[in-house]
Amino acid sequence: MNFIELYDTTLRDGAQTWGVTFSLEDKVRIAQKLDEFGIDFIEGGYPGSNPKDRRFFEIAKTLNFKNSVISAFGSTCRVDLSPEKDPQLRTLIETQTPAVTIVGKCWDLHVTDILVASLERNLEMIRESIDYIRPHFQRVVFDAEHFFDGFKANSDYALKTLEAANSADLCCLCDTNGGTLPSETAEIIRAVKKRISTPLGIHNHNDADTAVACSLVAAELGVKQIQGTINGIGERCGNTNLLSIIPALALKMGMLNYNPARLKLLRHVSEFVDEMANRTPNKAQPYVGTAAFAHKGGLHSSAVMKIPRAYEHIDPELVGASRHMPISEQAGRAALVQKASEFGIDLSADDPKVAEILKIIKDLEAQGARYDIADGSFKLLLKRMLGLHKRFFTLHGFSVTSSKRKGDTKTYSDAVIRIVVKDKTEFSAAEGNGPVHALDNAIRQALTTFYPNVGEVRLTDFKVRVLEGTSGTGATVSVLIESTDGEDVWWTVGFNENVIQASWNALVDSIDYKLQKDLAG
Repeated sequence: MNFIELYDTTLRDGAQTWGVTFSLEDKVRIAQKLDEFGIDFIEGGYPGSNPKDRRFFEIAKTLNFKNSVISAFGSTCRVDLSPEKDPQLRTLIETQTPAVTIVGKCWDLHVTDILVASLERNLEMIRESIDYIRPHFQRVVFDAEHFFDGFKANSDYALKTLEAANSADLCCLCDTNGGTLPSETAEIIRAVKKRISTPLGIHNHNDADTAVACSLVAAELGVKQIQGTINGIGERCGNTNLLSIIPALALKMGMLNYNPARLKLLRHVSEFVDEMANRTPNKAQPYVGTAAFAHKGGLHSSAVMKIPRAYEHIDPELVGASRHMPISEQAGRAALVQKASEFGIDLSADDPKVAEILKIIKDLEAQGARYDIADGSFKLLLKRMLGLHKRFFTLHGFSVTSSKRKGDTKTYSDAVIRIVVKDKTEFSAAEGNGPVHALDNAIRQALTTFYPNVGEVRLTDFKVRVLEGTSGTGATVSVLIESTDGEDVWWTVGFNENVIQASWNALVDSIDYKLQKDLAG
């Protein structure tokens, strides 16, 4: 039995993130994933605000949720209407969800200046709205909006709003502006508990970057529910990140009895929601980001190889994450040996080649290589230096021209390459939307006759970075290419003062990586 209830509002608060729009299908899939993950309550949306959310609740009735309870969200009745005549409250009842959350104003500023109502009328709206919907739901939560700011401005009135909601099963204290600090949170919750007997919850926004900290402080002070979102998405700076809350409560505070198998889904759930939201995952996100257990510094990586807890606050496997040793100019012997092991290459830290490889890495990174990101190019470099690389082709030269044709808004590029494959010289010419595209088409055309698997490679990302801004157009550029064959994903890097040459180097490594993977082992 959990001490703390987890209430997820990704489908409502999370959907208010700038740039995020969930389709109906997205919402259904996320809800099913949250149920699989073991979230206690899933807030499906605000049915009184849009048809998509109403349709979601219709579909939710047909689904078999095994671990989660679906909750609808709404507000207290309008100032000029009784609850019985408020269409928004009727829509809430029509969802027939087991649980409902009603939001009401707790800051006198909002009551008098935003709602333009009397303070007493607002208390009536809270009391009457909750009493009206109470018989229709198994569980009623009152979201005390702007409670912390309201308490600071007028503590007696803020507490009266909670007293007006005393027929609710739980009052959730909301830091809607997200500016409350952990020490303030603790002080205010202690004051609330002296006067209010209704169980409490906490709903933090992250505008001061304290949402998770404030929620954990609230848990220590006995709140029964924490509301938040997956990956902390939400309006402005986001909400409490449940993916930080869950492992903290389960692994550090002993306040959440979370199934270890589900805890290992933490990273998977993070990536799934980012995919549904069409967002690039935050590499530095605690617990689940790819950098969360990455050790780039030589001293760090060496220590972790001996005793992981020397630089890791938990075992990454507990949350479905893994340890990484990015190779860079700061890498040490331990990181290099560990990375070689990941590639299936047996290398000893005492091998004289290790020092030589590290020196070359540092020299190349000083020129523009980025091996901490470009694992594909690093593997090729390692194999070449250890005599494990098999040469499948040799480039003898290329030429690229770009032109704009009269009356056309597009620029066309043509590439010609001369390449030697299996002692046979091949000339290949191809057109593309740009010089890199043309070169990509030309090398594929030349190689697929000999190596059909080259046709499986797709370029999925292309990044250009100017390394020395003070050098203007003559600066060295670094080009990163992400490639996939549908099975694996790899990054390769090229660097040069000429962006075409840098792109070509990264492109060749991308193709070479595929050939080494499939044909050389």
